[in-house]
Amino acid sequence: MKILVDVHTHTVGSGHAYSTITENMKAASEKGLKIMAMTDHAPGIPGAPPRYYFDNLKVIPSEMFGVKLLKGAEANITSYEGDIDLPEDVLEKLDIVLASFHPPCIDFADQETVTEGLIKVMENPYVNVIGHPGDQRYPLDFEKIVLASKRTGTLLEVNNASLKPGSFRVGVKESLAQMLTYCKEHEVPIVLGTDAHFHTEIGELK
Repeated sequence: MKILVDVHTHTVGSGHAYSTITENMKAASEKGLKIMAMTDHAPGIPGAPPRYYFDNLKVIPSEMFGVKLLKGAEANITSYEGDIDLPEDVLEKLDIVLASFHPPCIDFADQETVTEGLIKVMENPYVNVIGHPGDQRYPLDFEKIVLASKRTGTLLEVNNASLKPGSFRVGVKESLAQMLTYCKEHEVPIVLGTDAHFHTEIGELK
């Protein structure tokens, strides 16, 4: 399978990643990607940049080394009422918005609470992708989530970093197998993201 797009990457701006946007884009070009999304962590993650970082993404070219750049963010889900940690006046300027569960930003909860909360996030018109679903610390009813994806157009990510040996996320392989079974049954597309935190990981979806 030829990989043309990486929807989930981080730069030094995230605070715990180690490559610049130029290094990432150069790597994307070398890997033969056509599109790469720059999705640094939103302010809720310790060490992440403030909102004005995202306001100023306009200074970055929209194409580098023959690769189109989507300027975005990985927002943090901050409540089970569907809240995320970037305001609408920032979100509306971005090319792509991922929304993800991260333990520093929201407590773990039961399946019904997590599922209903994530569906509320998916109903946000500015959220394009749900980042790294499948961590069983945030248990999901995947048939409900897949049907919500079909209804809202918010895509579900298969996240390479979550599947690596040693990943801190729990039970992801089993969860994603279930998610993909429902996606196939209901004819719902997915997206692929590396969650790269260093330029050598760009486009690597093994």
